[in-house]
Amino acid sequence: MAAITVATLSKGTLYDPHLVKDLITKVKGKSSLAILSAQEPVPFNGNKEFVFNMPNEIDIVAENGAKSHGGVTLEPVVINPIKFEYGARISDEFLYASEEEQIEILSKFNDGFAKKVARGLDLAAFHGVNPRTGTASTVINGNDFDDIVTQTITYVAASADENLDDAVALVQASGDVTGMALAPAFGAAMGKIKANGIALYPEFRFGQKPTSFAGLQTDVNNTVSDIGSDKAIIGDFQNMFEWGYAKQIPLEIIPYGDPDNSGQDLKGHNQIYIRAEVYLGWGILDAASFARIV
Repeated sequence: MAAITVATLSKGTLYDPHLVKDLITKVKGKSSLAILSAQEPVPFNGNKEFVFNMPNEIDIVAENGAKSHGGVTLEPVVINPIKFEYGARISDEFLYASEEEQIEILSKFNDGFAKKVARGLDLAAFHGVNPRTGTASTVINGNDFDDIVTQTITYVAASADENLDDAVALVQASGDVTGMALAPAFGAAMGKIKANGIALYPEFRFGQKPTSFAGLQTDVNNTVSDIGSDKAIIGDFQNMFEWGYAKQIPLEIIPYGDPDNSGQDLKGHNQIYIRAEVYLGWGILDAASFARIV
């Protein structure tokens, strides 16, 4: 089969619908936030969500009695798309490979990119950092759990289960708890808690990662603790956290220039550059519906 020409590959292309669906499916399987929110990510170009709240209870009114004001608040939460990208240099032998081999290479790249997007969503939304540098991102601008969620419990490994109880109590003062994201160290601490020499939570022993605990959806993921001091984040992920992705996910094959600003020309080093980009956005609709164990 004839090789695809440079002219064809030099044009930016888009993943076909099957690959886009495949990408988002893999993100859902690898991201704590995607798993715990239990939502289909909705394509968007930027959304404004309104949080509607009625602070008072309904009122009983006697016949001919006066009615009182119940009160209502309506506060907007803006979800803006943020660009995430990943690129890599590979040998220009890719240009001369068969179409089947090219598809296999791009499939592997897609698989790796999906995992990086999943991890990046958690790191950015949990901790407000640029996933590559690990430092605070001015683009995120404080739209993350570490900055927004101020309800915290101090972590004590020997009483990790009590930490969970206390965190749940904080959230239940104003809302429901639907799930929790735990750091591996927190899961290990739960597995070590014993009474009369018997492990109280054997589902956490030997590195196991239960998907539910005490009726709550659970995900054990190192994205919780790789940045900052978090050991666990609990709360109403299903109703008070939303995320989405832009509909088009471009994949570009670049044969010329210096697209990664490394100072090395691709053509001069017999290389090409593969770059994928995705727009992600998220919103924490109610900070009081979450608590962090730190």
